[in-house]
Amino acid sequence: MGNGMSNASMGSSAGVMVGGAMMTPDKDIVANALGSSEHTTLVTAVKAADLVGTLQGAGPFTVFAPTNAAFDKLPAGTVSTLVMPENKAKLSTILTYHVVPGRYLAADLKDGQQLTTVEGEMLTVRRAGNSVTIQDAKGGTSTVTIPNIVSSNGVTHVVDTVLMPTR
Repeated sequence: MGNGMSNASMGSSAGVMVGGAMMTPDKDIVANALGSSEHTTLVTAVKAADLVGTLQGAGPFTVFAPTNAAFDKLPAGTVSTLVMPENKAKLSTILTYHVVPGRYLAADLKDGQQLTTVEGEMLTVRRAGNSVTIQDAKGGTSTVTIPNIVSSNGVTHVVDTVLMPTR
């Protein structure tokens, strides 16, 4: 966790290590996520919701990417239920709630800022110094643990909790 905001000052050609893989700006959001051992649940969910094509699109997108540990915080059985074909719409709603149109680096995120997600509901930025927390529509919060993972079609911020929309 010690790498914090120091990544923001690195040159645009530099990558960021996430889950044992180097995330580089020449790859799209999905290609970078595929390499992370900490995001296998997210990748599985994105595939189950048929969102791979969307997240490989031109964008730009800002993705708040929950880790496997974040998904593990959900009640037992939640993830295995959500990835079932009959729950694809609900899974898609939750995942697109983690995606914001546009490219927001950590420095662009201001305290109290409202972000409209692809899903349609709002996320609220909470900032205290270099600590950035994202608040969901239900009042839950998720902390950005690794900011500014730049991809060819946007930027990803690793978060420690799954954000939940109201629908």
